[in-house]
Amino acid sequence: MNGTNSTATTLSCKVQKQQPTVVQNKQLNHPRITTMAALDIERCELECEINNFGHRTYLNGRDRLIVRRGQPFTITLHLRSGQFQPGVTTFSFVAETGPCPCESAGTKTEFSLSGAVDLNQWSAAVSCHSGNTVSLSICSPPDARIGRYSLTMTQGGSTRLGDFILLFNPWCPGDSVYMEDEEELKEYVLTQDGLIFRGTEKHITHCAWNFGQFEPGILDACLQLLDMNPKYLSNADQDCSKRNDPIYVSRVVSAMINCNDDKGVLAGNWGDCSDGVSPMSWNGSVEILRNWSGLACQPVKYGQCWVFAAVSCTVLRALGIPSRVVTNFLSAHDSNSNLIIERYYDENGTIIKKTRDSIWNFHCWVESWMTRPDLKPGFDGWQASDPTPQERSEGVFCCGPISVKAIKEGELTFKYDAPFVFAEVNADVVCWMQRKDGSQEKLSFFNRVGQRISTKSVGKDVREDITHLYKYPEGSEEERHVFEKANHQNKLLKPKPAPGLHLKIKVTEGMRNGCDFDVYAVVTNNTPKPKLCRLMFCARAARYNSTVGEECGMKDLLNMQIPPNEEKQIPLRLNYSKYCEAITEDNLIKLVALLIDYETKDAMLAVRDIYLENPEIKIKILGEPKQDRQLAAEITLKNPLSEPLQGCLFCVEGANLTDGKAIQEPIASVSPGQEAKVKVYFTPKQSGLRKLVVDFNSNKLRDVKGYRNIIIGK
Repeated sequence: MNGTNSTATTLSCKVQKQQPTVVQNKQLNHPRITTMAALDIERCELECEINNFGHRTYLNGRDRLIVRRGQPFTITLHLRSGQFQPGVTTFSFVAETGPCPCESAGTKTEFSLSGAVDLNQWSAAVSCHSGNTVSLSICSPPDARIGRYSLTMTQGGSTRLGDFILLFNPWCPGDSVYMEDEEELKEYVLTQDGLIFRGTEKHITHCAWNFGQFEPGILDACLQLLDMNPKYLSNADQDCSKRNDPIYVSRVVSAMINCNDDKGVLAGNWGDCSDGVSPMSWNGSVEILRNWSGLACQPVKYGQCWVFAAVSCTVLRALGIPSRVVTNFLSAHDSNSNLIIERYYDENGTIIKKTRDSIWNFHCWVESWMTRPDLKPGFDGWQASDPTPQERSEGVFCCGPISVKAIKEGELTFKYDAPFVFAEVNADVVCWMQRKDGSQEKLSFFNRVGQRISTKSVGKDVREDITHLYKYPEGSEEERHVFEKANHQNKLLKPKPAPGLHLKIKVTEGMRNGCDFDVYAVVTNNTPKPKLCRLMFCARAARYNSTVGEECGMKDLLNMQIPPNEEKQIPLRLNYSKYCEAITEDNLIKLVALLIDYETKDAMLAVRDIYLENPEIKIKILGEPKQDRQLAAEITLKNPLSEPLQGCLFCVEGANLTDGKAIQEPIASVSPGQEAKVKVYFTPKQSGLRKLVVDFNSNKLRDVKGYRNIIIGK
């Protein structure tokens, strides 16, 4: 039984216990209970269309009442006989949520008719009356519990007026998720699509994502998610009583997006995904949440960090909490909380897996906007939560919310999970070379984690760098003060003087999937005498979470001479014929250069990940985009490879464009240099700016992404 039916059944039972006389309510299909009260109510209209528009929930539909807390809504009573008499007619209301509502838990409240609504508490007032109709204005407090509610009118007996859904209200100054800027509210609450940034620190890419928080069935799935969390299942009354708090709700969402401890939405997989959907193939959250809800809350296969974060963003926006997806490049996973990421290499420059610590090319989480009354003043605003299952927090795979300002200030004792998030953007990287005899030598290596932290700009399809929200400028006095507060001893050590040799990796522009190209190890001798060295330069296929696969290029120079005060560039050719079978859908190759000075025994390491660019997807809109009028899009992709593409599939979707479904268009094969071309038809349901999101998949080119903005006219 889903959450909607369960709530309705429970509330009907409550009415039946009072043993009233029942008459059918024509509009709501709810029973009307007649009593000896002054008003003989024929029916109640919840004015869904007007209320939903005023509460900015109309994109959820107009067939049911969905309102935001701290803001009045209107209902109209139609009387069978008699009329409302000011000062004489009196009645009260009962609003209830949860399976066992009670006043002490804040899940049940009774309030009487008053002269005017009070925005700070449950209240009701007559807004107008004429003949046999009475219009009432009803308001919930800005800290009311969110969720499904029933509304009952009492006047000697009880009249069930109807059901409604109550959400957080970021437009209400009294709400703990209040956000002042209207453009930010539009972006972080109302916008149903966006961009997620991926790739590498030096080559940032992006993909469009369909959040779809207002698509049919998504709000129901989000409320169902709250009702499936273990805290609700073990103590529903206590869980519902805490749903007024966005800190609590966002923490529940963080735990429920992954399925590691519960009937959560997504199963994570960073390996073989052949028994499910590759995380790279998803274009949005809608299909994921619908599949989870429709399959008895069985986890959807599969997700990785950006998918976990994006689905979490959908749920939070649907519930009314301003949210955005954030990407941290060179993101540390510090498994033992020592703020140090240790990496080990053998004498050939091959990574040896000795710890669970890692540096991911990028990692995505979600930020939500709220006050933090549980912290000292000054830490309201953006709070980071991470639904990707990495480490347990209070026994559960979740993370946050933690104030972004707290991370910047090094406040590691603040709730929740400050040390883990602080390490993601501030941990130090220490590399060791393990010799054949078992001895270890520290490598000279420079790498900074927590770089180019990114999110989509408000109202524009461009990247906004928000690194300054998480950390002070590197080398500043403020940064040193933060490290002292966080007891980050490794960062406080004075750096060793630079060795006489310097090693770096240089790449060329336009490293495209399907091309052959060179990469370079650049060795500089800064001393007045020649150097004799060994250089190992290796390329391996890689995944974004730092795991490496097959080798696709190798060079080992045992006796390399570098003249004094000179530089040498050593090329390594990467051929498509060799890397094509090795790379994953991440399109990443990890370059590792290891240089050993025979004279001093100093060893230097340089690491760089390169991203192979996919071909562009071109999208052409055919016809004038109008609401409720069929529209066509012509989508093409040119095969850049020297071999045919087999099993090609275009997958297309867009919020309010494709009816909440993915349109699939297969093509058997595409010859080298030829175009894959399809035409898709869809009918936009809402006017405004929309994104048509496209994924192309085949046996050789996997999960190529593209999108097109479309302005839909009325």
